Amino acid sequence: MDQIRIGKFIAESRKSRNLTQRQLADALSISDKTISKWECGKGLPDVSLMLPLCTALDITVNDLLSGERVSATDYQQKAEGNMMNLMKENEENRKKMALSIITGVITIIAVCALIVIASFLDLPVIVRIILVVFSVAVALTGIAAAAMLDIKAGYFECSQCKELFVPSMDEYVKSYHTFTKRRLTCPKCGKTGMCRHRITR
Repeated sequence: MDQIRIGKFIAESRKSRNLTQRQLADALSISDKTISKWECGKGLPDVSLMLPLCTALDITVNDLLSGERVSATDYQQKAEGNMMNLMKENEENRKKMALSIITGVITIIAVCALIVIASFLDLPVIVRIILVVFSVAVALTGIAAAAMLDIKAGYFECSQCKELFVPSMDEYVKSYHTFTKRRLTCPKCGKTGMCRHRITR
């Protein structure tokens, strides 16, 4: 999905209806920040909001996902293309999630191996210190790489309003979590809760 193109199309459609971001947000019972985020290409509307958004802008879902008004002759072709794009996005998210897990596991094994070597082999003190420092660097790098992959692998679902969103890296890192959930603040309703990680829309 071309989020930039879709965002520009949402902005153009809103302006053609003489609606402000606030008016459109009120019609959808969301914040104007969410509308701004869409129009800047920093996210896509949640599936539950697509039909109300399309109704408010007098466009079809196919128009929305294509980022342009689709003619009747191109409708079937665009619909198939949009479906393929959604399937491709979901597959990419699964790969990113798998890579995140693999990166985390490799990091744990590497750090443990370095600590064992530094602890049990007969090495000069300076070499032990270097190994410990290196193991810390490996841990930080591995955790950062796994976090980057994880945050890009899908979306987090608000426990209150069910909005799908991608948190900022700062919020992601600072939040405490379980294996499948993170304590995040929803950009739509503003409530903080344990948000479930979802790979697909």
